[in-house]
Amino acid sequence: MITLLLLWLVQWILNYINVYPDEVLNQQRTQMLQELAHSTVELSGESGGAVFLTTLQQWLFWVIAGVLVLLLALCWWLKKRICEMDSSRDSESEESEEEEQPAEMNMIWIFSKRFQLSVPKLASRRRVVQELLSDLLQVSHSLFSDSFFPVLEPAIGVGSACEGWSPHKEEDIVYFMFVPLKPPPGHAFHLEPEATGQMPQTSMRIRVEQECTCTGKQPDQSILCFLHHSAEELKRNQVTSLLHTLCTGPYLDGEKIALWFQTFVISAWSVVPQSRHYSMKVLPSCRSCKMRLVKDSGRSLFVEIVFSVQQGDSDIFLSSQPTGAQFPPSTTWLESYAVAEAKFFRQVAMQAPPRSCHLKCLRLCARLLEGSGISVYALKTTVMHLLTLIPLSEWQHKYLLMRVDDIMHYLRCCLEEKRLKHFFFGNEDMPAEISLPPDFQEAQPLNLFQHLVQDPAAQTKALKEFDDLQYYLYFGF
Repeated sequence: MITLLLLWLVQWILNYINVYPDEVLNQQRTQMLQELAHSTVELSGESGGAVFLTTLQQWLFWVIAGVLVLLLALCWWLKKRICEMDSSRDSESEESEEEEQPAEMNMIWIFSKRFQLSVPKLASRRRVVQELLSDLLQVSHSLFSDSFFPVLEPAIGVGSACEGWSPHKEEDIVYFMFVPLKPPPGHAFHLEPEATGQMPQTSMRIRVEQECTCTGKQPDQSILCFLHHSAEELKRNQVTSLLHTLCTGPYLDGEKIALWFQTFVISAWSVVPQSRHYSMKVLPSCRSCKMRLVKDSGRSLFVEIVFSVQQGDSDIFLSSQPTGAQFPPSTTWLESYAVAEAKFFRQVAMQAPPRSCHLKCLRLCARLLEGSGISVYALKTTVMHLLTLIPLSEWQHKYLLMRVDDIMHYLRCCLEEKRLKHFFFGNEDMPAEISLPPDFQEAQPLNLFQHLVQDPAAQTKALKEFDDLQYYLYFGF
């Protein structure tokens, strides 16, 4: 408003000068001439008056110019002052807004710094692993197309790194890849549950049976039938059956498969494009293929390839790699829910709001529970239950502390009750996208805290550790 007033004043002066040049200025000029004529005796004549008139016009021009400069300078100063005042008000407004923000936002920032909650950039490295497996499997198909080794299906990323979070530091992260096995032509897989009752997980053996290839809708004339051709003919014209290569007796052997694939990776490495950017070393492993890739910069990437057999058309697989301290015979395959879990987290990622905090909750609680008697799997099961019980809209980043509190409270109750239900058995809240075997819905839920039922002292210890962790979480800063 002040700026407009000053501009109007300047415009009025200019207009005044332009509109009344003859009346006002001539009157002032005549008056000044008369006064100066009386006081200056030496100046006389028409030529002297002309010189004096020119001098007076120049003087008047510079006076008006000076006034305009002063007015413009005043305008500029006022405008600057107004801008500074506006900026100050904006700053005060921002500060007041920050003060009005809930204290939880400050706590979230503290948690993020304290527990390093920023999830490592897993996507780019995961793509490298997926491309590597795709290239390796293409080479295997070309090498073993005329053999009777298992058919290697496209790899499936499982585990925390492929789900989008990890409790470990970036240099310690392992990318787990399930490679499903299909029977080669002339063979079939039959799953036989083991009735030992000694394993917490369901364990099975995979019986390999030969099938007739000379009958059917489209019999393959290039393949001799294991059932209807003589042993001599088979030996002379065809490679060895799967039963005589990667089986122990009639059962598929996880250790033999792992050794076969490790040998293949070593021989095929120079063919895949990744060999130009990484050096590779196969690490010791009995039931899987562990690889360490080292880039030219010295950065390492760890990959573990686990062999699996799908149960029907479901998302439940049998895994060659035992978990924890379990180490069953090499022909025993353990039921794994890793593929279903990875699929569940993909579904959550598609439906959750932007910047959902469920992965940060997992990472925070996993880092907090590290070294305690509560496993990461128990934590992940808890979070999966809560993701189906609490609407996904309530997992926005601003609710992180509330969701962490829910997770800890849920775990505390499970410890008290000595019961944590397995997510994939008898769960009425199971997302429809997850495909399970029919008997899973009717089965009694497995209790992941069954060991606490059998050992009351372990429960007392777990509760004390948990209470100490909760105190550290909220008061240990």
